[in-house]
Amino acid sequence: MAWVLKMDDASIESGLVHDFDASLSGIGQELGAGAYSMSDVLALPIFKQEDSSLPPENETKNPPFQYVLCAATSPAVKLHDETLTYLNQGQSYEVRMLDNRKPGELPELNNKMVKSIVRVVFHDRRLQYTEHQQLEGWRWNRPGDRLLDIDIPMSVAIVEPKTHSSQLNAADFLWDMNKRTSVFVQVHCISTEFTPRKHGGEKGVPFRIQIDTFAQGDGGEHTEHLHSASCQIKVFKPKGADRKQKTDREKMEKRTPQEKEKYQPSYDTTILSECSPWPDNAYVSTNQAATPTFTSTPLSTYTTSSVLDSDSSSPNHQADPGSHGNSEQLSPTASIQDTQKWLLKNRFNSYARLFSHFSGSDLLKLTRDDLVQICGPADGIRLFNALKSRSVRPRLTVYVCQESPQESPLLERHGTNENGEHSISSSLHVYHALYLEELTAAELIRKMACVCCLPLGRINQVYRQGPTGIHILLSDQMVYNLPDESCFLISTVEDELGEGLHLIMK
Repeated sequence: MAWVLKMDDASIESGLVHDFDASLSGIGQELGAGAYSMSDVLALPIFKQEDSSLPPENETKNPPFQYVLCAATSPAVKLHDETLTYLNQGQSYEVRMLDNRKPGELPELNNKMVKSIVRVVFHDRRLQYTEHQQLEGWRWNRPGDRLLDIDIPMSVAIVEPKTHSSQLNAADFLWDMNKRTSVFVQVHCISTEFTPRKHGGEKGVPFRIQIDTFAQGDGGEHTEHLHSASCQIKVFKPKGADRKQKTDREKMEKRTPQEKEKYQPSYDTTILSECSPWPDNAYVSTNQAATPTFTSTPLSTYTTSSVLDSDSSSPNHQADPGSHGNSEQLSPTASIQDTQKWLLKNRFNSYARLFSHFSGSDLLKLTRDDLVQICGPADGIRLFNALKSRSVRPRLTVYVCQESPQESPLLERHGTNENGEHSISSSLHVYHALYLEELTAAELIRKMACVCCLPLGRINQVYRQGPTGIHILLSDQMVYNLPDESCFLISTVEDELGEGLHLIMK
């Protein structure tokens, strides 16, 4: 009897499981691929209420302008990545400026000129943060060149094209939207110029060509922003872009059809996509006078002040706060304010804002490679040397001492004591170190005049006394062949007219 009841329980349990599975299978059938429709879900009242606030598809706002770069895009770009276009250095490329407004849109622009600024900027965010330093380093290595130029003879319907010496990577122009307008641009920097050299070769950094368009404001200036668009580019040496495009095309041809589906097709032109306007504090070179100039000053034009300045090549020279040399070494305990003062005093004004939160210890922890990466090769090395207080080793060191008149037999002056007896006073010989960089007679003469407190204009000739007492006229070749750390006693002799002096190195 008990066995019969047990069988009945199993039958009941089996029937319940079967009914539950059937109910689940029914749910799956209702939500299957054939029956499921997103439109039915969106038709629910809760979604209808939210959908009423969305704009209709036919009211999608189109950009008022469109810019088309007449250069083919690379075929080796994946579907969802931004297009990449290869350009040749210095080659003129057409950018078509198109009016994309709908009828009745922005009627205030009718029959008016708009202003567009075209720029070549960095694509990488890391380089954008140090754009000013990177472009200043490029300007230092390529003096007189520009990163971007407008090919004016080939351009069509542009008015007042301008390039500014303080903005090497930008140019601007006016254009009429009612006319077919094309501007031809040339990019002179190549992508590998901003790549740090590493083992295994170099890979060029990508740039962006960006165009910002402005309308004329109430004040007459074109300051009202209308539209901005940009595209990603890489710049190669002449004909390098053509070779790179061909290489990418050949690689894609070797891929399977399934792999090709993951990549974009190559288009003959590049359409610039909308982006945020470029910030107002874009790169502006404020260091136009920083390029060093080297001049040669004749000996007769030196003055006392120039003699004193020339002595700054001495390793022991301490520049005054207003000088252009390194005043003192940055201390690790320097505060943020002291670090800012040190940067300004040592002619690193353009990097003061970049290091605005750095203390002395923070700045001293940066390596040479760090500073080159941040400030560019020229200023990075200069800042590293200034932080390490590296003095320039002189090419020649000479020790000189001015002989007192009592000790000079050439003047034939002898002192007498109170009893009328002849006496020669003995004095301590104190030598001065002269550090020579140019190894010229003029450099040695003006430094000797400085330490001997002699007017440079009164020195007529300088001689070196030979082994037999002969006087040899000082020349550049003689200075060049002087042994390092030579010692000389300097005697002064007036000339026959008493208007000048002759110096004799013994």
